[in-house]
Amino acid sequence: MIIPREHGAWGMLFIPLLTGAVVAGGAGVNFETLALFVIAALSLFWLRTPVEAWLGTSPTKAQSQQERSTVAKVSVAIPAVAIVAVAALLLAGYSRGLLIIGMVAAAAFAIRPAVKKLGRRGRMPAQLIGAIGLTSTAAGAYYVSTGKLDQIALALWLANWLFAGDQVHFVQVRIHSSRAATVNEKLRLGYVFFAGQVVLLAVVLVLSGLHVFPTLAVLAFVPVLLRGTVWFVRGRQPLDVHKLGFSELAQALIFGSLLCATFLF
Repeated sequence: MIIPREHGAWGMLFIPLLTGAVVAGGAGVNFETLALFVIAALSLFWLRTPVEAWLGTSPTKAQSQQERSTVAKVSVAIPAVAIVAVAALLLAGYSRGLLIIGMVAAAAFAIRPAVKKLGRRGRMPAQLIGAIGLTSTAAGAYYVSTGKLDQIALALWLANWLFAGDQVHFVQVRIHSSRAATVNEKLRLGYVFFAGQVVLLAVVLVLSGLHVFPTLAVLAFVPVLLRGTVWFVRGRQPLDVHKLGFSELAQALIFGSLLCATFLF
C-alpha cells in the first residue's frame, strides 16, 4: 500500500533518468540539482500508491483504521518532500524548463485515467500516455544537469518513450497470446505489434537521418526489435509475468546503455 509494486514503471522512470544524467555528463553535471530532481521525481512517482490505497481505487486498499492512518500520513509526507525539492529547483533558476516538462507530464497523467475508463481497449493507450510522463525524467535529468532544454533533452525523452511504447505493446501481446504456439497463431494475435516493430524501426531511421537522433541510435533499438521478432518464430512459451517483467527490465538496461553510448560517441 506504500511502495509502488510495478517494476516496469520503476524502469520507465529510472532508465530514462539515468540516460539523461549520463548523456549530460559529457557537458558537465550539476550534481546538487540532479539530486534534487531525483528526489522530486521519485516522490511524485511514489505518491500514487499510498493515495490510491487510501482512496480505495487500487486492488490493494487500506481497510483497517490503522492502515488508513498509515497511508494518510505517508500521503502527506511524500508531497511535502516533493514540494521542498521542486521549490529548491525553481529557486535555483530552473523554473522555465521544469514547468514545460511538468505540464506535459501532468497532462499525460491527467488524461490517462479517462482513457483507462474505456475498458480493455483503453488499457494499452492509457499505458502509452502514462509512459510520456514517466519518460519525461530523461529530459528533466538532462535539463537540471546542464541548464539546457535543447534538442538533446527532447531527443532523449522521445527515444525513451518509443522504447517504452514497444515494451508496453510487447507485454500486452505476451499476455493475450500466452497460448499461441505457432508462427501463424502468433501473427494472427500479434500482427499489430509486428507492424509496430516495423514502424518503430522506420521512425528511428528517419529521425536519425534528420539528425534528431544520433546516426547510430538505431543500434540501441536492435536488441528490443530482435526480442520482439524472435518471439514470433519461437514455440509456445508459458507466461511467467514476473520473469517477463525482469527480462524487460534487463532490456531497458541494455537499451539505456546503448542509447547513452550513441549520444556520447
